[in-house]
Amino acid sequence: MEPFLESTHDLSLLENIERHPDVTQADLATQLGVAVGTVNWHLKRLISKGYVTVTRAERRKLLYMITPEGLALRARLTVDYVEQQFNLYRRIRSKVKEYVEQVKAEGFEHVRLVGEGDVADICRLTCLEQGMAIADGPGVPTLEVRGLSVVLIKAEGK
Repeated sequence: MEPFLESTHDLSLLENIERHPDVTQADLATQLGVAVGTVNWHLKRLISKGYVTVTRAERRKLLYMITPEGLALRARLTVDYVEQQFNLYRRIRSKVKEYVEQVKAEGFEHVRLVGEGDVADICRLTCLEQGMAIADGPGVPTLEVRGLSVVLIKAEGK
C-alpha cells in the first residue's frame, strides 16, 4: 500500500475512533470507502504498535481507544496531511501560472477548463488572478484536470 494512502487511512481511523470509540469495523470501512479486511489490517497494525487498544464491551461489541502514543501519531499525521495538501496546492498554482504565461505569449486571452473538484477550483482561481478568462468553446487552449495534475492542450490551428 502507498505510504500516503496508508497514513491517510490511519489518520481517518484514528479520528473516527477518537470521536466514536464504539464504532464498528463495518462502519469504518463504509466511511473510508474500503473493504472491512483493509480496516481490520490497519487496526491490527495500529494495535500492535500501541496506538490503539481494544476491549470487549459486550459479547459481540468491541471498544477501541486511542492511546497517548496514538494521539501523538494522529497529530503528526494531521500535520503531514496539511503539508502535503499545501504542497499540492502550490504545485498546481505554479503549473497553471506557467501555462497561463504560455497561452498569453501565444496571444490568447481565454482558456477552457475541463474538470471538476478542488484541482479545477485552484485552476479557475489562478487563471482569474493572472487575468486569464475562462471560456467555453472551441479554438482556445484547454486546461484539463487529470486527477491531481493539470495539462495544457493547445488550441487547434496554433
